Order: sequence, then structure tokens, then C-alpha cells
Amino acid sequence: MDDVTAPLSDLNDRSREVFRRLVEAYLDTGDPVGSRTLARDFSERISAATIRNVMQDLEYLGLLDSPHVSAGRVPTELGLRLFVDSLLEVSTLSDEERRRIDAGLAGNDGDIGTLLDRAGALLSGLTRGASLVLAPKHEAPIKHVEFVSLAHDRALVVLVTADGHVENRLFTPPPGQTPSSMREAANFLNAVAAGRTLTELRGEMERELAARRRELDDLARAMVESGLAVWQNAGESQERLIVRGRANLLGGMEAQADLDRVRELFDDLERKRDIVHFLELADEGAGVRVFIGSENKLFSLSGSSLVVSPYMNADRRIIGAVGVIGPTRLNYGRVVPIVDYTAQLVGRMLSGTG
Repeated sequence: MDDVTAPLSDLNDRSREVFRRLVEAYLDTGDPVGSRTLARDFSERISAATIRNVMQDLEYLGLLDSPHVSAGRVPTELGLRLFVDSLLEVSTLSDEERRRIDAGLAGNDGDIGTLLDRAGALLSGLTRGASLVLAPKHEAPIKHVEFVSLAHDRALVVLVTADGHVENRLFTPPPGQTPSSMREAANFLNAVAAGRTLTELRGEMERELAARRRELDDLARAMVESGLAVWQNAGESQERLIVRGRANLLGGMEAQADLDRVRELFDDLERKRDIVHFLELADEGAGVRVFIGSENKLFSLSGSSLVVSPYMNADRRIIGAVGVIGPTRLNYGRVVPIVDYTAQLVGRMLSGTG
């Protein structure tokens, strides 16, 4: 995601206020905003010419764009990101909105599917956007695992369980991972996953990792004690076993075999560390987020925004999320508290505290 703190530091108070009012006017109408419109809104006397100069500076910073030859401007995705992260004034939930959400989710008979259907319908009706509902994580024996790369910093794990349940989870892959390495990780997991839940699979991988670690330590200790090798960064992620004098190995096939085994163990450890990391990331959640335009890699829809908030169980573990998908000119100040309150209420009802 772009760093939006730099453009903000380049704005003086007047530029920041012009930018804030322009974005608010755009979100309200969906139309390009001109300098004369903004000049009428300022309580102090600022000429349209002065505001035009400020708008040109904002355009130079990449925060505004001119969609037509007209004098009107609209915020860019970077501008919207700056506004949401730094200048957005989130309104409080109105009593009417709170009553509608409370009433819409009340009287649930314990059926999770029905509750989430109601939450989705409520969000869609209140915001006039498409709702997004991610169901609680399903802990059942795994039949198939697949990792799908969406971008360099975003991936999807698809879990198919033995009872036919299909679940998708977003995660940020470790640095340096490629679609090819993720396919290899999935192939390995599918070979050993049968009959195991995600938690059991992760435990099995960690036990195997520990066994390989012990085998490597025993082999390396013998080579170090015999003076054939020395550890570099022992115990760290970048550890290496440095072999001293390869000529000493040429006359001893056993030492060469040990060295080959050390190489194999290092490669195996690296692969299994990555796989364990994948499993950890697949089990994690994120906080409230607003994805704007092309940042929204899940849907790959430029011109759309996603506002999403997680809901938690009684143990404060994230078990799902609800959200709204709409145009980038979404009324964020109103939508964010609606999504947030709905997520909190769903979590309380699933935990039996609502």
C-alpha cells in the first residue's frame, strides 16, 4: 500500500482544509468539485483563484485528478486513502440505525447461518452497498488445501474439509514466496493432511520440524567437534554451517555423506518452516480495514471499496468478518460505524453475550 503520511506532511493547514472539504463534497455528490463551490463553503474569505492554486498543488502531489477539461477535481485512490486514514471524521451511529441493527439480529435461534444472512441483509439495506460476510472458521478434518497468490502481499488459502465445507482465508505471505513455492507447500500438505484438522496439521508439522532440527543438530555437532565445520549464526533463521577445508572431505566418503545430509536437512527445514508459517498465517485475522479501489485485491475491482470488520468469539478470537462493498465514493464516515457495530453485535450473539 502507498505511504500516505508523506503527502500529508506536505500540506499546510489551508491545503489540508481545502482537500478535506473537496473530498467530503465529492463523497456527497459524486461529481467533480470546482474552486467556486469550495469558495462559497469557506466561512473566511478565500478567493476561488487561491483555492484553484491549492487544488493544482494537491493534483501535483497525486491526491486529486481532473477527470475532464472542466475546472472540477476528484480525489485519486491515494487521496481517498489519505482522507480515510488521516482526516475522516467518523460519525456516531444514529439511534434509528442502532435500533434497526438490534431488531434485525434479535431473536436468533442459535443458527449461525441465519444470523449471518440477517447481518448481510441489514448491511446491504442500511448502506445501499453489497454486503460481505465471512463465516466462522470451520475446524474439521481437511480434505484439500490450496494457496492462491492474489498479489505480492496478499494470498488466499482455500480449505476443503471432509464434510464438504469450503472456506477461504486471506493472509499476507512471507517475503520471497512465489506462486510456485505456495503450490509446493500445498502439495506437501495435501499429502499429509488427510483426517487432520488445521490445528492438528500445524502440530504435526511443528513436531516434524523439531525432529529434523534434532537430526541436524546431532550431525552438525559431530562435524564441528571433528573440526570439519563451524556454525555461523547458530539457532537463527539465517544460520549456516561453514565447512572448513573441503580437501579434508575428499578422502572420507562418510564425511561427504554427512555434508550431503546436512544440506538436505537445511533445505527440508527451510521448506517446513515456510509451511508452518503458512499455517500460522492462515489462522490469523486482521482488524478493521478499509480497502480502496485497486487496493482491493480480493475482488480486483478498480473503482470499488471494501469496508470490513472482524467479529470475535467469547475468547476474543477472530472467527469471521462482515463488510460492505461499494463505490470509492462511499460515505465512509457513516458506513464504518455501521459495519463496526454490526460486527460487534454478531460476535456478542455468537458468544451468547448479546
